[in-house]
Amino acid sequence: MIPQTIILIGAPVDSGKDRRGCLMGPDAYRTAGLAEALNDLGHVVRDTGNLVPAATTTDVAMPSHVYAPAETAGWTETLMQAAFEAMKDGLPIFLGGDHSLSLGSVAGVANHAMATGRPQFVLWLDAHSDFHTPQTTASGNLHGTPLGYVTGRAGFHGFPTLTNPVPEENICILGLRSVDRAEREALQASRIRYHDMRVIDEQGISRPLAGFLDRVAAAGGALHVSLDVDFIDPIFAPAVGTTVPGGATIREAHLAMEMICDSGLMTSLDLVELNPFLDERGRTAQVMVDLAASALGRRVFDRPTMAYS
Repeated sequence: MIPQTIILIGAPVDSGKDRRGCLMGPDAYRTAGLAEALNDLGHVVRDTGNLVPAATTTDVAMPSHVYAPAETAGWTETLMQAAFEAMKDGLPIFLGGDHSLSLGSVAGVANHAMATGRPQFVLWLDAHSDFHTPQTTASGNLHGTPLGYVTGRAGFHGFPTLTNPVPEENICILGLRSVDRAEREALQASRIRYHDMRVIDEQGISRPLAGFLDRVAAAGGALHVSLDVDFIDPIFAPAVGTTVPGGATIREAHLAMEMICDSGLMTSLDLVELNPFLDERGRTAQVMVDLAASALGRRVFDRPTMAYS
């Protein structure tokens, strides 16, 4: 892979759900050696430190059961701007933080894609579709809404105006295994491409992923990859508050990352939902660092023995 400038952006977002701990994620990735792993691959790595959310207030139209909407709206504003600026200088990696950070990261990179005349595509590696709105989420947790927001669904009162929504047909979700009724109905009525674990069991992970990557390449698109810890089976990656059994194996996850690398299409990356408070001797943080390295050029025969094994 051609060496790139990689920009690490810490986003200790912990307002997207009511279970605390994801704010420790960015420093856990740093401790697990993310910068060093990418440097070893020949990339130039610049760590910009951790962001802080903009000051906002809760819009009166926001449903009362939604958890911390003002704080999440502030994070969205900050991340949207940071993502747009970072895209000018290299490939940003957003170190989360819960998945609500993607409201801002995806919206920001989509703004940059529009400014450069490229269509924005999104690969969502997750057990959940995160296609709710503040009105449809029963839990009130906004980490289940980023794809709803970035595709332009209504109801995000008090959040930054979305100027460049991502077309639904430019989104692919891989790894689904926990989708509630309201979300399932909305997803089935959308043009989003989605593949649950049964599809992966029957076809393997390479077939649906290759088809999506071919579409991105044919369109000359920019590809944002959003990797949630719960995409991986909790046997291998336990440090997440939304564990769902039956996820991707380490082999499947690394294959997906290596295919992304081979395509040369990835322009930005989220690493989200790591809760170090729930980890086992840094095990999950190391898995996520290894997967990021695979997406940026490391191959299996280059991979060192993981620290926890």
